[in-house]
Amino acid sequence: MTKRQLTLGHSPDPDDAFMFYALATDKIDTKGWQFEHVLQDIQTLNERAMRAELDITAISIHAYPEVAKNYALTSCGSSMGDGYGPMVVAREPMAIEDLKGKTILVPGEKTTAFLGLNLLLGRGAFQHRVVMFDEILQAVAAGEADAGLIIHEGQLTYQNQKLELVVDLGVWWQGETGLPMPLGGNCIRRDLGPEAMTEVTAVLAESIKYSLDHRQEAVEHSLQYARDMGHDLADKFVGMYVNEWTMDYGPRGQQAVEEILRRGAEIGMVPSLESVDFVTP
Repeated sequence: MTKRQLTLGHSPDPDDAFMFYALATDKIDTKGWQFEHVLQDIQTLNERAMRAELDITAISIHAYPEVAKNYALTSCGSSMGDGYGPMVVAREPMAIEDLKGKTILVPGEKTTAFLGLNLLLGRGAFQHRVVMFDEILQAVAAGEADAGLIIHEGQLTYQNQKLELVVDLGVWWQGETGLPMPLGGNCIRRDLGPEAMTEVTAVLAESIKYSLDHRQEAVEHSLQYARDMGHDLADKFVGMYVNEWTMDYGPRGQQAVEEILRRGAEIGMVPSLESVDFVTP
């Protein structure tokens, strides 16, 4: 098997930086593989995955069915909201039902957050406009829309803009299904072949394990991507999305992925998949 350089797409966020700290700083044996880190927002990575441009990439679970022909999910690298997740915030308190018919800023139409919002309110029950995820809080505070769907660190900083929480989709999803909310994952190109896919997945898992075992130095590394967050807040954010679920979906995590995609297919927002493929080390 010929080793080569692989493109590895991930977001410029503390959790992804934490996850791939060991790869970025040569802390582990990569089994001869070399990784070119491609840092872009998740909406852009989703679009690039549709074109099969990257060897390994972070992806919204919502977008996965559209790339499943070319990619399989790796068993490691997931971002799960276990009783928490993307949030809808507004300038004034309002009930969930009040969101229907409103204009909501969203971070991308292929984000899992957007899928979750449609599952909650009903497809087409609200107006939306796509805005870069790190601009949504300021735009809502400035009155540019009725509400905003926030992901990443906005979940911990929205109160700085004096905004009100309307609904936490992770709380709603857990109450609805009893499962964690699967938000993002990593996927790997099928044309690398089964042997390479398995070996590379093992390297990715080792990187995540290294960071979890060397938490403080990995958090320090991630701070360069921590917008509006100091060490403690970045550490809290990393803990939310890099944990035991990130090491391995496990049966419940895989069930959660299959369930949200099944429901998404029911409302016509994702293609139906017979099964979801997970590559294990």
